[in-house]
Amino acid sequence: MLPHIYLIRHGETEWSLAARHTGRTDIPLTARGEERARELGRRIRDIQFAHVLTSPLRRARQTCELSGLGPVAEIEPDLMEWDYGDYEGKHTAEILKTQPEWNLFHYGCPHGETPAQVADRADRLIVRLRSLSGNIACFSHGHFGRVLAARWIGLPVIEAQRFLLDPASLSILGYEHDVESPVIALWNAGEKRSEK
Repeated sequence: MLPHIYLIRHGETEWSLAARHTGRTDIPLTARGEERARELGRRIRDIQFAHVLTSPLRRARQTCELSGLGPVAEIEPDLMEWDYGDYEGKHTAEILKTQPEWNLFHYGCPHGETPAQVADRADRLIVRLRSLSGNIACFSHGHFGRVLAARWIGLPVIEAQRFLLDPASLSILGYEHDVESPVIALWNAGEKRSEK
């Protein structure tokens, strides 16, 4: 059976709420993030997962645990968030003041990961995922999840900028017919956004 990858972004943190780049800083979920992780668990409780993989970072592991899948989870380092290097903890607007042309998916981060390095990590993970069978839950992060989706369907990293991924959202990567036709079957499903 061809795998279906249930890509789950971790719940809200103080830094995701404040739109700060959170790469390797290991911070917990907010109370709201914890509640959303539990809600997500209720949404996926009837799905039989053959494999559960999670980023080693606390916010992803916490989301996995609160969703009810923690006891069977395996740590997968390739699911970690982009290493933002010098831009860790900064807001995009702050970066653009000194680097007006900056785009994460084009330039990466000084003293952090380049787009090519993140693409290599995503491609390595995709090879592993395609070798597995059954449903697979992957608990990860916003920017890495976007790159994983782009690479899943054969797009370059720069195209990941077109995929928004909210905290505690669920996406499904799968196939239309066979391994030669990968698709995004569901994207960024979660709490409804309020219109401003």
